[in-house]
Amino acid sequence: MPQPIFRFAPSPNGPLHLGHACSALLNADLARERGGRLLLRMEDIDLARCSRAFEAAIIEDLAWLGLRWEAPVRRQSEHFSDYAAALEGLRRRGLVYPCFCSRALVLAAARALARNGVEPARDPDGAPLYPGACRKLGPEEAATRAAAGAPHVWRLAMDRALAEAGAALSWLEKGEGERVDTTPARPQDWGDAVLARRDTPTSYHLSVVVDDALQGVTDVVRGRDLFHATSLHRLLQTLLGLPEPVYRHHVLVLDGEGRKLSKSAGSPALRDLRSAGVSVSDLRVCLALDPAGRGRSPP
Repeated sequence: MPQPIFRFAPSPNGPLHLGHACSALLNADLARERGGRLLLRMEDIDLARCSRAFEAAIIEDLAWLGLRWEAPVRRQSEHFSDYAAALEGLRRRGLVYPCFCSRALVLAAARALARNGVEPARDPDGAPLYPGACRKLGPEEAATRAAAGAPHVWRLAMDRALAEAGAALSWLEKGEGERVDTTPARPQDWGDAVLARRDTPTSYHLSVVVDDALQGVTDVVRGRDLFHATSLHRLLQTLLGLPEPVYRHHVLVLDGEGRKLSKSAGSPALRDLRSAGVSVSDLRVCLALDPAGRGRSPP
């Protein structure tokens, strides 16, 4: 059997919190258990919010947690050409199209439906699905508008993508112990998802599947909040001819009010906990990580 390869892939747009510690420790512990490798990737495609200062702080936190990873660290911002090549392959096959509708326009269309008593369709994250206005643009008109500098994104033509993918998709989801379940994928729930923007030639969904393939990742261990995104990732892997990792989506670390920890909500940072005298052993107890590092599986 090939050597397992795990990865921890934070975005350097703020300090790490307990939720990040949970994912980082699980990846490190599982890699050690299985004689595998651990990689570190900085998902820094958002150039406006990510910084090397945050990256340095993340590396300091991970070293405090006792993690050891292979060099070099992959920075997504240094590999935009990889994602552009994947997008171009999809474009040549007619599986993506330029969309000139702003987020405000999409939200306005959803509000108009709601005012008329129609509940707009939403993706698994709760955002309204794109209604498809630009899907009907002719290629010449779309090319002319793009060449003129009109702001646009590139959307996946979901209907054509599903037709090309063919058979029903699924993924392998690891649970407690050695249990592995086959989970049906429902990429159609995401509608015509955005795969790239004019100012950023990729999206999280596109870059993560390309990176996992290029880095040979065999096991993706991440939070339950990305469970539904795996459906879209399986579709992109199939369309791009990329290998399929095994997935494990662990339970989320919640605050006292039952909300997911996040940087935007100002959740306590690991560095603050460290300054307050909290030890790594304390964190493991808090995160319900047993000595083998298996943690808890999703409910």
